[in-house]
Amino acid sequence: MRTLFPLFLLLGVSGCAASIPLVQVTRFHLGAKPMAGTIVIEPAAGTAPENLEFGAYAAAVRREALRLGYGDSGPPAYHLILSYSRSERSVARQSPVTVGIGGGTGGGGIGIGIGTIFGLGRKTESLVDMQLSVQMKRASDDLVVWEGRAQTEAPDTAPAAQPGLAADKLARALFQDFPGESGRTIRIP
Repeated sequence: MRTLFPLFLLLGVSGCAASIPLVQVTRFHLGAKPMAGTIVIEPAAGTAPENLEFGAYAAAVRREALRLGYGDSGPPAYHLILSYSRSERSVARQSPVTVGIGGGTGGGGIGIGIGTIFGLGRKTESLVDMQLSVQMKRASDDLVVWEGRAQTEAPDTAPAAQPGLAADKLARALFQDFPGESGRTIRIP
């Protein structure tokens, strides 16, 4: 019994880890980390800056930029053009419970059975797809020196689907190991 306890503990921990949604991140840049300077966050065309959700995403991006050594006071060296999207979709899931009945013959013994397996019930789940995109433009010539996109999904009832938490998670993943490998898509927990 003592040897089974660590196994049950590991199974329980692995079940918790599986519920954390991964973030898919893609970044592009000119080859080097942009020099430190002052940043200004602006909405992309079609993004409403007075929206509370925009405020959550802008605050999360600002925190990450400050953590990386960029400032937010004085004449801007870079404009961070921010856009985000959030959409819901329904997904039908088959119940993992199945019932199977079977049988066979051979070796002098006889077994009779029905070879039917079926799922018990279907469940509809609502998923929220979230995406954050940022372009870093040099203020002096409007050249895009870095850009990236982070996206994830979570059940609509999960904490990770809440706008504030999603903004923090997406921004943290987007700026992890900044500037990142250009042109490569990675998954970040």
